[in-house]
This record gives sequence, structure tokens and C-alpha cells, in this order.
Amino acid sequence: MVTQSDVQGWAGGLDAVLDRIGSRFGRAEPRRRAAAYLRGLLAPVERKNGWRLAEAVGDVTPDGVQDFLSRAQ
Repeated sequence: MVTQSDVQGWAGGLDAVLDRIGSRFGRAEPRRRAAAYLRGLLAPVERKNGWRLAEAVGDVTPDGVQDFLSRAQ
């Protein structure tokens, strides 16, 4: 069983990863999109496609996720 402590530890770990890779993005928007994308990948979504990841992070369409993936280097 997953506990509240487990979830808090994972959130802290994700924040550490985001801090580590954040400097790779020159602007705040791609940094936020990267964070949302990683949270979507970690979300309890059965199929991880553009639409489902977009829904998991609160977007109406997958356009932002797809744009991020196509432009990020």
C-alpha cells in the first residue's frame, strides 16, 4: 500500500529532477511544460498517449504536449 509519506518522497524526488534539468530550458514556458509532461508520465493513466497525458496535466487538447515534444532539444 502506498502511503502519504511515499507520495511526498516521490514529489520531492520529482522536484529535485526538475531543479536539475530546469536550466536546460531557456524560458519558463518550456520548463513548466517539461514539469507537466513528467507529472503526466507519472500519473496513474492507463495509456500514455498525447490525449491522455494532456488530460492528466489539465490541458484540453494535446497540442501543448505535442508542441513541447516536437520542439524540445
